Amino acid sequence: MSSEISARAERAAQRKSINLRDYGILAALVLIIVAFSIMTKGTLLDPNNVAALIKQNAYVMVLTIGMTMVIIARHIDLSVGSVVAFVGAVVALCMKDFGINWFLAVLIGLFIGLLIGAWQGFWVAYVGVPAFIVTLGGMLLFRGLAIIVLGGKTIAGLPSQFNDIAGGSFPPFFGYLGQLDVVTLVIGIVAIVAAVYSQVNARIKAVKTGAVVSGTTAFVIQQLAIILGVGFVTWRLALSAGGTPIVLVIIGILVIVYSFIMNRTPFGRHIYAVGGNLKAARLSGINTKRVDFMVFVNMGLLAALAGIITTSRAGSAVATAGNAYELDAIAAAFIGGTAVSGGVGKISGAILGALVMGVLNMGLSILNVDPSWQMAIKGIVVILAVAVDLASRRRTGAVS
Repeated sequence: MSSEISARAERAAQRKSINLRDYGILAALVLIIVAFSIMTKGTLLDPNNVAALIKQNAYVMVLTIGMTMVIIARHIDLSVGSVVAFVGAVVALCMKDFGINWFLAVLIGLFIGLLIGAWQGFWVAYVGVPAFIVTLGGMLLFRGLAIIVLGGKTIAGLPSQFNDIAGGSFPPFFGYLGQLDVVTLVIGIVAIVAAVYSQVNARIKAVKTGAVVSGTTAFVIQQLAIILGVGFVTWRLALSAGGTPIVLVIIGILVIVYSFIMNRTPFGRHIYAVGGNLKAARLSGINTKRVDFMVFVNMGLLAALAGIITTSRAGSAVATAGNAYELDAIAAAFIGGTAVSGGVGKISGAILGALVMGVLNMGLSILNVDPSWQMAIKGIVVILAVAVDLASRRRTGAVS
């Protein structure tokens, strides 16, 4: 009898931990948006500002997806900002100096990202050099290569199709409903249905397998929050000058693909296993070196994509591009609930963390807060996020 009571108490503690970890960041994002909306007298949620928020922070969302996987596998990547600059420089050089078609130049950039990821993954996985050292060297190496490729100059005047990747929006194919862009409304409705269906389906499967899930009330509140949140963003984007940004659809596809990889594929489960307990993963037959290698290959690919987005949005390539992007990605991953010790984290949480960083950046900029104070405030947010994560994990005995 006492053992049954103890088991119930343990499951209740785990459920509370899940609620705090999964919904705490969502509540924090809502509070930050409300606070900045009040302080900026509604300017933050102006339709064009909402579209700008997505375009300006798309690179953070892309990088955070890869960084979350790297951290779950118990590593870190300090080179992504330099990779952004290097890939952006090569892609711009291909289009401007070599006259290569913009789409082919993008493919070349992504391929270079894969090679960079393989280079760093080799040293980490098969030579055993700590990721901190390898990527620290990569940060210097690829920044230097970016300077060499550009030769101290700025490459501008890129094709308009390329610039539209990050700066463009979907044309109003279906016209307008009043002042609302119908294309944006359709995309928003599809996103809401897909998100809620995915959440409900995942919960049903988790309950069938006996896994601990969040409480029913918390789950219902989460679904309402998704409907209201996505619906609100859809409404504001439908009123904006351009409608749905193209880069938002790219991010949406990435979230779907990587959520599937992490939750439904053996590779995703192996990443969690390697990050949670490396020795146990080896004993269970998982090829831990290949998992580490592939995690960095993936990070290289996403860093290259972030480089393409950054260069597209700026309309030019400069050697200083991507400066400190690695810090934004790492901070967003931790804010999104990724465990410092590895083994825990979600792609959806990573996107929420990136949105927190984005809202902080835009809100503080609208308020004309000094950049040095902006850095200090974001630093405090990161420390608080990690402290909350550790506190929630101590409740379940995950850390001592």
